[in-house]
Amino acid sequence: MRQVLAAIVAVLAAAFVHSGPHAQSLTIAVQQEPTAIDPHFHYTAPNNQVARHIFDNLIHTDARLQPHPGLAESWRIIDDRTWEFRLRRGVTFHDGTPLTAADVAFSFDRVPRVQNSPGSFALFTRGKTLTVIDDHTIRIETPGPYPLMLSDLAMVAIVSRRAAEGAGTEQFNAGTAAVGTGPFRLSSFRPGERVELTANDSYWGGRPEWRQVTIRLMRANPARVAALLAGQADIIDHVPTADMARLRGTPGVSVVQVPSSYIVFLSLDSNRDISPFIRDNEGQPLRPNPLRDARVRRALSLAINRDAIVTRTMEGAAVPAGQLVQEGFLGFDPGLQADPFSPARAQALLAQAGYPNGFQITLHSPNDRYVNDARVAEAVAQMFTRIGVRTTLETYTRNTFFTRATSGGELGTPEFSVYLTAFPANGEALSVLTATLATQSLAAGLGTNNRGRYSNIRLDARLALAARTTDDAVRERILAEAQRIAMDDVAVVPLHFQVNTWALRGRLAMVGRADESAFAFDVKRQP
Repeated sequence: MRQVLAAIVAVLAAAFVHSGPHAQSLTIAVQQEPTAIDPHFHYTAPNNQVARHIFDNLIHTDARLQPHPGLAESWRIIDDRTWEFRLRRGVTFHDGTPLTAADVAFSFDRVPRVQNSPGSFALFTRGKTLTVIDDHTIRIETPGPYPLMLSDLAMVAIVSRRAAEGAGTEQFNAGTAAVGTGPFRLSSFRPGERVELTANDSYWGGRPEWRQVTIRLMRANPARVAALLAGQADIIDHVPTADMARLRGTPGVSVVQVPSSYIVFLSLDSNRDISPFIRDNEGQPLRPNPLRDARVRRALSLAINRDAIVTRTMEGAAVPAGQLVQEGFLGFDPGLQADPFSPARAQALLAQAGYPNGFQITLHSPNDRYVNDARVAEAVAQMFTRIGVRTTLETYTRNTFFTRATSGGELGTPEFSVYLTAFPANGEALSVLTATLATQSLAAGLGTNNRGRYSNIRLDARLALAARTTDDAVRERILAEAQRIAMDDVAVVPLHFQVNTWALRGRLAMVGRADESAFAFDVKRQP
Protein backbone atom coordinates (compact mmCIF):
# COMPACT_ATOMS: atom_id res chain seq x y z
CA MET A 1 0.00 0.00 0.00
CA ARG A 2 2.86 2.37 0.86
CA GLN A 3 4.40 1.73 -2.56
CA VAL A 4 1.07 2.45 -4.26
CA LEU A 5 0.60 5.67 -2.28
CA ALA A 6 4.16 6.72 -3.09
CA ALA A 7 3.55 6.16 -6.79
CA ILE A 8 0.33 8.21 -6.65
CA VAL A 9 2.14 11.03 -4.86
CA ALA A 10 4.89 10.97 -7.48
CA VAL A 11 2.37 11.18 -10.31
CA LEU A 12 0.49 14.03 -8.63
CA ALA A 13 3.73 15.87 -7.97
CA ALA A 14 4.74 15.54 -11.60
CA ALA A 15 1.33 16.81 -12.67
CA PHE A 16 1.70 19.79 -10.31
CA VAL A 17 5.13 20.61 -11.67
CA HIS A 18 3.82 20.89 -15.22
CA SER A 19 0.37 22.37 -14.62
CA GLY A 20 -1.54 25.17 -12.94
CA PRO A 21 -1.78 28.88 -13.70
CA HIS A 22 1.95 29.28 -13.10
CA ALA A 23 3.43 25.94 -14.18
CA GLN A 24 6.63 25.10 -12.41
CA SER A 25 9.19 23.97 -14.95
CA LEU A 26 9.98 23.93 -18.64
CA THR A 27 12.94 22.26 -20.30
CA ILE A 28 14.06 23.30 -23.78
CA ALA A 29 16.67 21.00 -25.34
CA VAL A 30 18.81 22.85 -27.89
CA GLN A 31 21.35 21.74 -30.44
CA GLN A 32 23.63 24.76 -30.19
CA GLU A 33 25.56 25.96 -27.20
CA PRO A 34 25.44 29.62 -26.18
CA THR A 35 29.00 30.89 -26.10
CA ALA A 36 28.31 33.46 -23.38
CA ILE A 37 25.67 35.03 -21.17
CA ASP A 38 27.08 38.45 -22.06
CA PRO A 39 24.38 39.81 -24.40
CA HIS A 40 26.92 41.98 -26.27
CA PHE A 41 29.55 39.30 -26.89
CA HIS A 42 28.47 37.35 -29.96
CA TYR A 43 25.66 38.09 -32.40
CA THR A 44 24.38 34.56 -32.92
CA ALA A 45 21.01 32.89 -32.40
CA PRO A 46 21.90 30.63 -29.42
CA ASN A 47 23.28 33.59 -27.47
CA ASN A 48 20.40 35.87 -28.43
CA GLN A 49 17.87 33.26 -27.33
CA VAL A 50 19.35 33.02 -23.85
CA ALA A 51 19.94 36.76 -23.52
CA ARG A 52 16.32 37.65 -24.31
CA HIS A 53 15.16 35.69 -21.26
CA ILE A 54 17.42 37.69 -18.93
CA PHE A 55 17.68 41.10 -20.60
CA ASP A 56 15.29 43.40 -22.41
CA ASN A 57 15.75 45.65 -25.43
CA LEU A 58 14.25 49.04 -26.11
CA ILE A 59 12.30 47.43 -28.94
CA HIS A 60 10.85 43.92 -29.01
CA THR A 61 10.00 41.95 -32.14
CA ASP A 62 7.23 39.52 -32.92
CA ALA A 63 7.60 36.11 -34.57
CA ARG A 64 8.02 37.72 -38.00
CA LEU A 65 10.58 40.20 -36.59
CA GLN A 66 8.26 43.21 -36.74
CA PRO A 67 8.97 45.87 -34.07
CA HIS A 68 6.87 46.55 -30.96
CA PRO A 69 7.43 48.56 -27.76
CA GLY A 70 9.86 47.03 -25.29
CA LEU A 71 11.65 49.04 -22.60
CA ALA A 72 10.78 52.02 -24.78
CA GLU A 73 7.06 52.48 -24.42
CA SER A 74 6.87 55.16 -27.13
CA TRP A 75 8.97 57.08 -29.60
CA ARG A 76 8.77 59.92 -32.07
CA ILE A 77 10.85 61.28 -34.91
CA ILE A 78 11.85 64.85 -34.12
CA ASP A 79 13.56 65.51 -37.46
CA ASP A 80 15.36 63.60 -40.20
CA ARG A 81 18.31 62.94 -37.90
CA THR A 82 16.79 62.62 -34.43
CA TRP A 83 14.59 60.07 -32.67
CA GLU A 84 13.28 60.42 -29.14
CA PHE A 85 12.38 57.42 -26.95
CA ARG A 86 10.43 57.39 -23.72
CA LEU A 87 11.32 54.61 -21.27
CA ARG A 88 8.76 52.70 -19.27
CA ARG A 89 8.45 53.88 -15.69
CA GLY A 90 8.54 51.44 -12.80
CA VAL A 91 10.86 48.95 -14.53
CA THR A 92 13.48 47.47 -12.21
CA PHE A 93 16.52 45.31 -12.71
CA HIS A 94 16.73 41.92 -11.04
CA ASP A 95 18.61 43.48 -8.11
CA GLY A 96 15.78 45.95 -7.50
CA THR A 97 17.48 49.05 -8.90
CA PRO A 98 15.34 51.13 -11.27
CA LEU A 99 15.99 51.28 -14.99
CA THR A 100 17.08 54.74 -16.12
CA ALA A 101 18.32 56.32 -19.30
CA ALA A 102 21.86 56.10 -17.89
CA ASP A 103 21.67 52.30 -18.18
CA VAL A 104 20.66 52.61 -21.83
CA ALA A 105 23.54 55.00 -22.55
CA PHE A 106 25.98 52.69 -20.76
CA SER A 107 24.77 49.67 -22.77
CA PHE A 108 25.23 51.47 -26.09
CA ASP A 109 28.70 52.62 -25.10
CA ARG A 110 29.64 49.09 -24.03
CA VAL A 111 28.70 47.28 -27.25
CA PRO A 112 31.73 48.20 -29.42
CA ARG A 113 34.11 47.81 -26.46
CA VAL A 114 33.46 44.11 -25.81
CA GLN A 115 36.73 42.21 -26.20
CA ASN A 116 37.35 39.25 -28.55
CA SER A 117 33.86 39.25 -30.01
CA PRO A 118 33.52 36.71 -32.85
CA GLY A 119 30.47 38.62 -34.15
CA SER A 120 30.05 42.17 -32.87
CA PHE A 121 26.78 43.94 -32.12
CA ALA A 122 28.47 47.19 -33.20
CA LEU A 123 26.57 46.79 -36.47
CA PHE A 124 23.50 47.98 -34.56
CA THR A 125 25.03 50.93 -32.68
CA ARG A 126 27.19 52.40 -35.43
CA GLY A 127 26.51 55.97 -36.49
CA LYS A 128 24.26 56.66 -33.51
CA THR A 129 24.86 59.35 -30.90
CA LEU A 130 22.78 58.82 -27.78
CA THR A 131 21.93 61.71 -25.44
CA VAL A 132 20.23 61.38 -22.07
CA ILE A 133 17.48 64.00 -21.72
CA ASP A 134 16.21 62.85 -18.32
CA ASP A 135 15.89 59.57 -16.41
CA HIS A 136 13.21 58.28 -18.78
CA THR A 137 13.99 60.02 -22.06
CA ILE A 138 16.79 59.53 -24.58
CA ARG A 139 17.46 60.95 -28.00
CA ILE A 140 19.44 59.21 -30.72
CA GLU A 141 20.95 61.20 -33.54
CA THR A 142 22.23 59.82 -36.83
CA PRO A 143 24.16 61.53 -39.65
CA GLY A 144 21.02 61.48 -41.77
CA PRO A 145 17.66 59.74 -42.11
CA TYR A 146 17.95 56.18 -40.77
CA PRO A 147 15.09 53.76 -41.50
CA LEU A 148 16.46 50.78 -39.54
CA MET A 149 16.44 52.45 -36.15
CA LEU A 150 13.76 50.24 -34.62
CA SER A 151 15.16 46.96 -35.94
CA ASP A 152 18.65 47.95 -34.76
CA LEU A 153 17.44 48.79 -31.26
CA ALA A 154 15.70 45.43 -31.11
CA MET A 155 19.16 43.83 -31.17
CA VAL A 156 20.84 45.80 -28.37
CA ALA A 157 20.27 44.38 -24.89
CA ILE A 158 20.10 46.84 -22.00
CA VAL A 159 22.30 45.89 -19.05
CA SER A 160 22.61 47.36 -15.57
CA ARG A 161 25.30 50.00 -15.35
CA ARG A 162 25.62 49.31 -11.64
CA ALA A 163 26.25 45.58 -12.18
CA ALA A 164 28.17 45.65 -15.47
CA GLU A 165 30.45 48.68 -15.24
CA GLY A 166 34.00 47.39 -15.53
CA ALA A 167 32.76 43.82 -16.05
CA GLY A 168 33.86 41.60 -18.90
CA THR A 169 32.22 38.59 -20.48
CA GLU A 170 33.61 36.35 -17.71
CA GLN A 171 31.63 38.23 -15.06
CA PHE A 172 28.44 37.84 -17.08
CA ASN A 173 29.07 34.12 -17.42
CA ALA A 174 29.66 33.87 -13.67
CA GLY A 175 26.36 35.65 -13.06
CA THR A 176 27.67 38.65 -11.13
CA ALA A 177 27.11 41.05 -14.05
CA ALA A 178 24.13 39.24 -15.60
CA VAL A 179 21.55 41.59 -14.10
CA GLY A 180 18.78 42.47 -16.53
CA THR A 181 15.15 43.55 -16.56
CA GLY A 182 13.97 40.43 -18.40
CA PRO A 183 11.29 37.92 -17.38
CA PHE A 184 13.84 35.49 -15.93
CA ARG A 185 16.88 35.72 -13.68
CA LEU A 186 20.04 33.71 -14.34
CA SER A 187 20.36 30.92 -11.77
CA SER A 188 23.39 29.21 -13.26
CA PHE A 189 25.35 28.81 -16.48
CA ARG A 190 27.21 25.57 -17.01
CA PRO A 191 29.05 25.93 -20.33
CA GLY A 192 28.56 22.91 -22.53
CA GLU A 193 25.70 21.68 -20.38
CA ARG A 194 22.83 24.02 -19.47
CA VAL A 195 21.47 27.42 -18.54
CA GLU A 196 19.10 27.54 -15.59
CA LEU A 197 16.65 30.41 -15.14
CA THR A 198 14.20 31.45 -12.43
CA ALA A 199 11.09 33.56 -12.97
CA ASN A 200 11.33 37.28 -12.26
CA ASP A 201 8.12 37.87 -10.32
CA SER A 202 8.58 41.63 -10.65
CA TYR A 203 8.77 41.58 -14.44
CA TRP A 204 7.12 44.66 -15.91
CA GLY A 205 5.43 42.54 -18.58
CA GLY A 206 3.70 40.29 -16.03
CA ARG A 207 4.71 37.29 -13.98
CA PRO A 208 6.10 34.50 -16.22
CA GLU A 209 4.03 31.35 -16.57
CA TRP A 210 7.01 29.12 -15.81
CA ARG A 211 8.75 29.12 -12.43
CA GLN A 212 11.93 27.38 -13.59
CA VAL A 213 13.32 27.14 -17.12
CA THR A 214 16.23 24.97 -18.20
CA ILE A 215 17.87 25.46 -21.58
CA ARG A 216 19.74 22.20 -21.95
CA LEU A 217 22.44 21.53 -24.51
CA MET A 218 22.00 18.30 -26.48
CA ARG A 219 24.12 18.45 -29.61
CA ALA A 220 23.28 14.95 -30.83
CA ASN A 221 20.04 14.74 -32.79
CA PRO A 222 19.07 11.28 -31.44
CA ALA A 223 19.58 12.48 -27.87
CA ARG A 224 17.21 15.42 -28.29
CA VAL A 225 14.51 13.27 -29.88
CA ALA A 226 14.89 10.59 -27.19
CA ALA A 227 14.69 13.22 -24.44
CA LEU A 228 11.45 14.58 -25.90
CA LEU A 229 9.85 11.15 -26.21
CA ALA A 230 10.99 10.16 -22.70
CA GLY A 231 9.59 13.34 -21.13
CA GLN A 232 13.03 14.69 -20.20
CA ALA A 233 12.51 17.70 -22.47
CA ASP A 234 9.33 19.62 -23.20
CA ILE A 235 10.58 21.26 -26.41
CA ILE A 236 13.43 20.45 -28.79
CA ASP A 237 14.77 22.65 -31.55
CA HIS A 238 16.42 21.76 -34.86
CA VAL A 239 14.26 18.67 -35.25
CA PRO A 240 16.24 16.20 -37.38
CA THR A 241 14.77 16.04 -40.85
CA ALA A 242 14.95 12.25 -40.75
CA ASP A 243 12.68 12.14 -37.67
CA MET A 244 10.08 14.63 -38.83
CA ALA A 245 7.50 12.14 -40.08
CA ARG A 246 7.87 9.90 -37.03
CA LEU A 247 7.36 12.77 -34.59
CA ARG A 248 4.35 14.08 -36.52
CA GLY A 249 2.78 10.66 -36.10
CA THR A 250 3.55 10.30 -32.40
CA PRO A 251 0.55 10.90 -30.08
CA GLY A 252 1.17 13.75 -27.67
CA VAL A 253 3.82 15.38 -29.86
CA SER A 254 3.33 18.40 -32.10
CA VAL A 255 5.68 19.90 -34.68
CA VAL A 256 5.97 23.63 -35.42
CA GLN A 257 7.62 24.90 -38.62
CA VAL A 258 8.20 28.42 -39.97
CA PRO A 259 10.42 29.84 -42.73
CA SER A 260 13.71 31.07 -41.31
CA SER A 261 15.31 34.47 -41.71
CA TYR A 262 18.66 32.66 -42.03
CA ILE A 263 20.35 32.42 -45.42
CA VAL A 264 22.91 29.60 -45.65
CA PHE A 265 25.73 30.47 -48.04
CA LEU A 266 29.38 29.93 -48.92
CA SER A 267 31.71 32.74 -47.96
CA LEU A 268 34.64 33.17 -50.36
CA ASP A 269 38.08 34.67 -49.78
CA SER A 270 38.06 37.01 -52.76
CA ASN A 271 40.49 39.48 -51.20
CA ARG A 272 43.90 37.89 -50.57
CA ASP A 273 46.34 37.36 -53.42
CA ILE A 274 47.22 33.96 -52.00
CA SER A 275 44.50 32.15 -50.09
CA PRO A 276 45.74 29.63 -47.50
CA PHE A 277 43.51 26.70 -48.43
CA ILE A 278 43.77 26.89 -52.22
CA ARG A 279 46.46 24.89 -54.04
CA ASP A 280 47.35 23.96 -57.57
CA ASN A 281 47.12 20.33 -58.64
CA GLU A 282 50.65 19.71 -57.38
CA GLY A 283 49.74 20.98 -53.93
CA GLN A 284 51.56 24.31 -54.20
CA PRO A 285 50.11 27.72 -53.24
CA LEU A 286 48.21 29.18 -56.16
CA ARG A 287 48.90 32.76 -57.20
CA PRO A 288 46.81 34.67 -57.99
CA ASN A 289 43.99 33.47 -55.79
CA PRO A 290 41.41 32.07 -58.28
CA LEU A 291 38.53 33.28 -56.09
CA ARG A 292 39.38 36.85 -57.06
CA ASP A 293 38.00 36.02 -60.51
CA ALA A 294 34.19 36.30 -60.72
CA ARG A 295 34.15 33.59 -63.40
CA VAL A 296 35.59 31.10 -60.91
CA ARG A 297 33.11 32.15 -58.26
CA ARG A 298 30.26 31.69 -60.75
CA ALA A 299 31.61 28.28 -61.73
CA LEU A 300 31.45 27.15 -58.12
CA SER A 301 27.85 28.34 -57.88
CA LEU A 302 26.86 26.55 -61.10
CA ALA A 303 28.45 23.34 -59.80
CA ILE A 304 25.92 23.12 -56.95
CA ASN A 305 22.69 21.18 -57.34
CA ARG A 306 20.57 23.13 -54.86
CA ASP A 307 17.41 21.16 -55.59
CA ALA A 308 19.20 17.94 -54.69
CA ILE A 309 20.49 19.46 -51.45
CA VAL A 310 17.00 20.66 -50.50
CA THR A 311 15.19 17.41 -51.36
CA ARG A 312 17.82 14.86 -50.30
CA THR A 313 20.16 16.39 -47.75
CA MET A 314 17.62 18.75 -46.14
CA GLU A 315 14.67 16.41 -46.80
CA GLY A 316 12.49 19.33 -47.83
CA ALA A 317 13.23 21.57 -44.82
CA ALA A 318 14.81 24.33 -46.91
CA VAL A 319 14.19 26.59 -49.92
CA PRO A 320 16.82 27.07 -52.70
CA ALA A 321 18.35 30.56 -52.63
CA GLY A 322 19.64 32.92 -55.28
CA GLN A 323 19.84 36.00 -53.03
CA LEU A 324 20.20 36.87 -49.35
CA VAL A 325 16.57 37.44 -48.30
CA GLN A 326 13.38 35.51 -48.89
CA GLU A 327 10.22 36.74 -50.55
CA GLY A 328 8.34 39.00 -48.16
CA PHE A 329 11.46 40.76 -46.89
CA LEU A 330 12.19 44.31 -48.00
CA GLY A 331 14.77 44.20 -50.80
CA PHE A 332 13.75 40.82 -52.24
CA ASP A 333 14.29 40.80 -56.01
CA PRO A 334 11.93 38.37 -57.80
CA GLY A 335 14.25 38.39 -60.80
CA LEU A 336 17.15 36.89 -58.86
CA GLN A 337 16.80 33.14 -59.13
CA ALA A 338 19.16 30.49 -57.80
CA ASP A 339 21.85 29.53 -60.30
CA PRO A 340 20.85 26.42 -62.28
CA PHE A 341 22.84 23.24 -61.79
CA SER A 342 25.16 23.23 -64.83
CA PRO A 343 28.49 21.37 -64.46
CA ALA A 344 29.25 21.91 -68.16
CA ARG A 345 28.95 25.70 -67.88
CA ALA A 346 30.98 25.60 -64.67
CA GLN A 347 33.84 23.75 -66.38
CA ALA A 348 33.73 26.14 -69.34
CA LEU A 349 34.04 29.14 -67.01
CA LEU A 350 36.97 27.54 -65.21
CA ALA A 351 38.71 27.04 -68.56
CA GLN A 352 38.03 30.67 -69.56
CA ALA A 353 39.55 31.82 -66.27
CA GLY A 354 42.71 29.81 -66.95
CA TYR A 355 41.97 26.69 -64.89
CA PRO A 356 41.00 24.01 -67.45
CA ASN A 357 42.29 21.31 -65.10
CA GLY A 358 40.86 22.88 -61.98
CA PHE A 359 42.71 23.24 -58.67
CA GLN A 360 42.42 22.10 -55.05
CA ILE A 361 40.57 23.71 -52.14
CA THR A 362 39.64 22.92 -48.57
CA LEU A 363 36.03 23.65 -47.66
CA HIS A 364 35.36 24.39 -43.98
CA SER A 365 32.07 24.09 -42.15
CA PRO A 366 30.61 23.90 -38.66
CA ASN A 367 29.12 20.54 -37.80
CA ASP A 368 26.73 21.61 -35.05
CA ARG A 369 25.40 25.07 -35.94
CA TYR A 370 22.95 24.84 -38.85
CA VAL A 371 20.50 22.15 -39.90
CA ASN A 372 22.50 19.30 -41.50
CA ASP A 373 25.43 21.71 -41.96
CA ALA A 374 28.18 19.08 -42.28
CA ARG A 375 26.06 16.97 -44.63
CA VAL A 376 25.35 19.99 -46.82
CA ALA A 377 29.06 20.85 -46.91
CA GLU A 378 29.89 17.25 -47.83
CA ALA A 379 27.46 17.38 -50.74
CA VAL A 380 28.93 20.70 -51.93
CA ALA A 381 32.47 19.29 -51.71
CA GLN A 382 31.50 16.36 -53.92
CA MET A 383 29.87 18.69 -56.47
CA PHE A 384 32.97 20.90 -56.62
CA THR A 385 35.18 17.86 -57.14
CA ARG A 386 33.05 16.73 -60.10
CA ILE A 387 33.88 19.93 -62.04
CA GLY A 388 37.61 19.53 -61.36
CA VAL A 389 37.93 21.62 -58.19
CA ARG A 390 39.17 18.82 -55.96
CA THR A 391 37.77 19.58 -52.54
CA THR A 392 38.71 18.38 -49.07
CA LEU A 393 36.17 18.95 -46.31
CA GLU A 394 37.05 19.87 -42.73
CA THR A 395 34.34 20.44 -40.10
CA TYR A 396 34.52 21.71 -36.54
CA THR A 397 32.28 22.41 -33.60
CA ARG A 398 30.84 25.89 -33.79
CA ASN A 399 33.08 27.53 -31.16
CA THR A 400 36.27 26.34 -32.86
CA PHE A 401 34.89 27.05 -36.30
CA PHE A 402 33.87 30.66 -35.73
CA THR A 403 37.04 31.51 -33.84
CA ARG A 404 39.18 30.25 -36.73
CA ALA A 405 36.90 31.74 -39.39
CA THR A 406 37.15 35.15 -37.71
CA SER A 407 40.74 35.37 -36.52
CA GLY A 408 42.56 32.06 -36.92
CA GLY A 409 44.91 33.26 -39.68
CA GLU A 410 48.12 35.22 -39.60
CA LEU A 411 47.99 38.35 -37.44
CA GLY A 412 44.44 37.54 -36.39
CA THR A 413 43.00 37.55 -39.91
CA PRO A 414 40.24 35.16 -41.10
CA GLU A 415 41.75 31.74 -41.71
CA PHE A 416 39.57 29.97 -44.26
CA SER A 417 39.32 30.25 -48.04
CA VAL A 418 35.81 28.86 -48.60
CA TYR A 419 33.41 28.05 -45.79
CA LEU A 420 29.76 27.39 -45.10
CA THR A 421 27.97 29.85 -42.82
CA ALA A 422 24.64 31.66 -42.42
CA PHE A 423 23.28 35.02 -41.36
CA PRO A 424 19.79 36.31 -40.50
CA ALA A 425 17.94 39.19 -42.14
CA ASN A 426 16.19 41.45 -39.65
CA GLY A 427 13.14 42.12 -41.76
CA GLU A 428 14.98 43.47 -44.79
CA ALA A 429 18.10 43.06 -46.92
CA LEU A 430 20.04 46.04 -45.57
CA SER A 431 21.16 44.35 -42.36
CA VAL A 432 22.46 41.14 -43.93
CA LEU A 433 24.12 42.95 -46.86
CA THR A 434 25.78 45.48 -44.56
CA ALA A 435 27.06 42.83 -42.15
CA THR A 436 28.30 40.28 -44.67
CA LEU A 437 29.29 42.21 -47.81
CA ALA A 438 29.95 45.88 -47.02
CA THR A 439 33.63 46.81 -47.17
CA GLN A 440 34.78 46.10 -43.65
CA SER A 441 35.19 48.97 -41.22
CA LEU A 442 34.68 47.73 -37.69
CA ALA A 443 34.86 51.25 -36.32
CA ALA A 444 31.89 52.18 -38.50
CA GLY A 445 30.06 48.89 -37.85
CA LEU A 446 30.35 47.85 -41.51
CA GLY A 447 31.18 44.34 -42.71
CA THR A 448 31.20 42.97 -39.18
CA ASN A 449 30.72 39.43 -40.54
CA ASN A 450 32.53 39.98 -43.85
CA ARG A 451 35.20 37.36 -43.21
CA GLY A 452 35.89 36.96 -46.94
CA ARG A 453 36.78 40.68 -46.98
CA TYR A 454 34.67 41.24 -50.11
CA SER A 455 34.72 44.86 -51.28
CA ASN A 456 32.72 46.56 -54.01
CA ILE A 457 32.39 50.34 -54.15
CA ARG A 458 29.17 50.15 -56.20
CA LEU A 459 27.57 47.95 -53.57
CA ASP A 460 28.84 50.17 -50.74
CA ALA A 461 27.27 53.20 -52.42
CA ARG A 462 23.86 51.53 -52.73
CA LEU A 463 23.97 50.37 -49.11
CA ALA A 464 24.87 53.86 -47.93
CA LEU A 465 21.98 55.29 -49.92
CA ALA A 466 19.54 52.68 -48.60
CA ALA A 467 20.64 53.39 -45.04
CA ARG A 468 19.47 56.99 -45.30
CA THR A 469 16.30 56.41 -47.34
CA THR A 470 13.15 56.36 -45.21
CA ASP A 471 10.62 55.77 -47.99
CA ASP A 472 10.08 51.99 -47.94
CA ALA A 473 9.20 51.71 -51.63
CA VAL A 474 12.29 53.63 -52.70
CA ARG A 475 14.52 51.77 -50.25
CA GLU A 476 13.20 48.46 -51.52
CA ARG A 477 14.27 49.36 -55.07
CA ILE A 478 17.71 50.43 -53.86
CA LEU A 479 18.18 47.20 -51.88
CA ALA A 480 17.06 45.10 -54.83
CA GLU A 481 19.71 46.88 -56.92
CA ALA A 482 22.29 46.21 -54.20
CA GLN A 483 21.39 42.54 -54.15
CA ARG A 484 21.74 42.35 -57.92
CA ILE A 485 25.18 43.99 -57.80
CA ALA A 486 26.30 41.46 -55.18
CA MET A 487 24.81 38.42 -56.90
CA ASP A 488 26.03 39.43 -60.37
CA ASP A 489 29.53 39.58 -58.90
CA VAL A 490 29.02 36.32 -56.96
CA ALA A 491 30.09 38.06 -53.76
CA VAL A 492 28.99 34.92 -51.92
CA VAL A 493 27.33 31.69 -53.07
CA PRO A 494 23.78 31.44 -51.65
CA LEU A 495 22.67 27.87 -50.97
CA HIS A 496 19.28 27.82 -49.25
CA PHE A 497 16.99 29.30 -46.61
CA GLN A 498 16.42 27.06 -43.63
CA VAL A 499 13.02 26.10 -42.29
CA ASN A 500 12.96 26.35 -38.50
CA THR A 501 11.43 23.33 -36.79
CA TRP A 502 10.55 22.54 -33.17
CA ALA A 503 8.80 19.58 -31.55
CA LEU A 504 6.70 19.94 -28.38
CA ARG A 505 5.22 17.39 -26.03
CA GLY A 506 1.95 17.37 -24.14
CA ARG A 507 -0.43 20.30 -24.43
CA LEU A 508 2.23 22.91 -25.08
CA ALA A 509 1.85 25.47 -27.85
CA MET A 510 4.18 28.11 -29.25
CA VAL A 511 4.46 30.38 -32.26
CA GLY A 512 7.57 29.59 -34.28
CA ARG A 513 9.91 32.51 -34.82
CA ALA A 514 11.84 33.35 -37.97
CA ASP A 515 15.02 33.99 -35.94
CA GLU A 516 15.24 30.37 -34.61
CA SER A 517 14.55 31.35 -31.00
CA ALA A 518 12.25 29.49 -28.62
CA PHE A 519 11.36 31.79 -25.75
CA ALA A 520 9.90 30.28 -22.59
CA PHE A 521 7.59 33.28 -22.18
CA ASP A 522 6.05 32.46 -25.58
CA VAL A 523 5.27 28.85 -24.60
CA LYS A 524 1.77 28.29 -23.30
CA ARG A 525 -0.05 25.27 -21.96
CA GLN A 526 -3.30 24.63 -23.79
CA PRO A 527 -6.38 23.68 -21.73
